[in-house]
Amino acid sequence: MALPHILLALITVFLWGFNFVVIKIGVTDMPPLFLTALRYLCAAVPLVFFLPKPNVPWRHMIVYGMAMGFVQFGLLYPAIKLGLPAGLASLVIQSQAFFTLALAVLFLGERPLPSQIAGAVIAFGGLAVIGIERMTMAAFMPLLMCIGSAIAWAFGNIVNRRVGQVNAVSFVAWTSLVPVLPLAALSLVVEGPGAIVEGLVNATPMTAFVVIYMAYGATIVGAGIWSYLLLRYPAGTVAPFSLLVPVVGFVSAYLAFAEHITILEVLGGGLVILGLVLNVFGRRFAFSRISSGAA
Repeated sequence: MALPHILLALITVFLWGFNFVVIKIGVTDMPPLFLTALRYLCAAVPLVFFLPKPNVPWRHMIVYGMAMGFVQFGLLYPAIKLGLPAGLASLVIQSQAFFTLALAVLFLGERPLPSQIAGAVIAFGGLAVIGIERMTMAAFMPLLMCIGSAIAWAFGNIVNRRVGQVNAVSFVAWTSLVPVLPLAALSLVVEGPGAIVEGLVNATPMTAFVVIYMAYGATIVGAGIWSYLLLRYPAGTVAPFSLLVPVVGFVSAYLAFAEHITILEVLGGGLVILGLVLNVFGRRFAFSRISSGAA
C-alpha cells in the first residue's frame, strides 16, 4: 500500500476509534436516541441535495439504514449512556467481524476457513471472560446491548455486499435518511419530549462539535476513505487496519476519562484481539501454505 493511502487508513482508524470518546461526551448532555437521530440527520442533509441517489433498490437502502443506524447505534449510544466504558465498547463491537462471518455462511453460502472458526471461538471466549465481571444486571445489560449493536453492524455488512460497488459517500448519505424518523419517534416514546427539549436548550458548542464529528468525521469521511481504499486494494490489505480501532478507543478513553481497565477485561480483550487477528490473517496464511505446497 502506498504511503499516502496508509496515512488515509490511519486517519480512518483515528476517526472511528476516537468516535467512542465523542459518543460518551455527547450522551452526557443529550438523550442518546435523539443524539443518534441528529447524527444521521446531519449526515444526510444537505448532502442528499447535491449527491444523486445511488443505483440501489430502496428495499436494500432501508434495510441497511435500519440495521446500521436505527439498531446498531440505537443500541450502542444508550449502552454507553448506561455505563459501558467507551474503550470497552470500541473492542466489543469489533465482534461484528464474526457475526458477519456467520451471516455470510447463512445467507451467502460462504464457507469459513478453520482459522476463522478458531478465531471466532477464541474471540467469543474473550467476550465471555469480559462478561464474567459484568454479571450484575446494571453492568451486563449495556454489554449485551453492545453485542446486539455488533450483530446489527454484521447485517449491514451483508446488505452492503449484496449492493456491490457504489459511490460510498452517496450511499452513506442517502441511507442516513432512513433511521432519522424512527429514531426520533423512539426517542419521543422512550426518552420523552421533556428530555429532548432540555437537551436542546442546554446544548453547547461542544454538543455541536459532537454531532458534526459523528456525522461527517466518523460517518461520511471515515466510511468514504474506507470504501476508497477497498476499491483500490484487496480487502486483506485494508482490513488489518481495523484492528487498531479498539487500540485508539482504549487509549483515547483512558486519556479523556481515565477509564479503569480490570485484569479480566485485559485478558478478555486480548482474546478478542487474538480472534480478530486469526480472522483477518487466517486466509492469507492458508493461501501462503497452499502456494508453498504447490511450489
